[in-house]
Amino acid sequence: MEPFVPFQPSLLGAEPTGFDRAFAEVRRVRLDETSWIDHAPGFLRGSDAVFGEVLATRPWAQRTRWMHQGKVLEPRLTAPWIVGSGEPLRPPVLEELRVALGARYGVLFDSAGFNLYRDGRDGVAWHSDKIRKEIPEPVIALVSLGEPRTFLVRPKGGGSSIPFRLGRGDLLVTGGTTNRRWEHCVPKVARAGPRISVAYRHGLHPSAYGSDAAGPGAGA
Repeated sequence: MEPFVPFQPSLLGAEPTGFDRAFAEVRRVRLDETSWIDHAPGFLRGSDAVFGEVLATRPWAQRTRWMHQGKVLEPRLTAPWIVGSGEPLRPPVLEELRVALGARYGVLFDSAGFNLYRDGRDGVAWHSDKIRKEIPEPVIALVSLGEPRTFLVRPKGGGSSIPFRLGRGDLLVTGGTTNRRWEHCVPKVARAGPRISVAYRHGLHPSAYGSDAAGPGAGA
């Protein structure tokens, strides 16, 4: 069942769907000597149409996870997709993105995680994605659809955070040792419109989308 979320498309978000195949607007942010983030606002054109199709067609579910007080519902909805599942990645532009991003960064993105933040009450706590330890420098690509939300990164264990405002087709890619040495979150806010993030990964740990996950561990 499609979740009901109030969403107001933008004029730019309604343009024909496509993306910057030359990656001309991507800018790299160095977090430390071995960690980096690539950022490209508005990378996916026509993102509002993609938002609507993803919202209507993904099998959304609300996971539970263990906290100090026991099992709690995670404050967002999720839907995984795995290469070889027999299910095509839709809409087709998301498959085109998966292939293009993989070619640019030299990895095979073998999964896509969809995360739906319905309003400001939804968020995800500080975490790093659950990538198999055999991959020392995983690459994770996020495409944000819908209303912008603040995405924060900080060194593991605490420290000053770096904000990125992501929505309406923005691209953010983490690489080097970012997922090993840094963590990220999407904090809850008083008011926000709906946002969907599409997280392309390689080497995702099998437990990342378990219904009783020990922590967030599956993108932002």
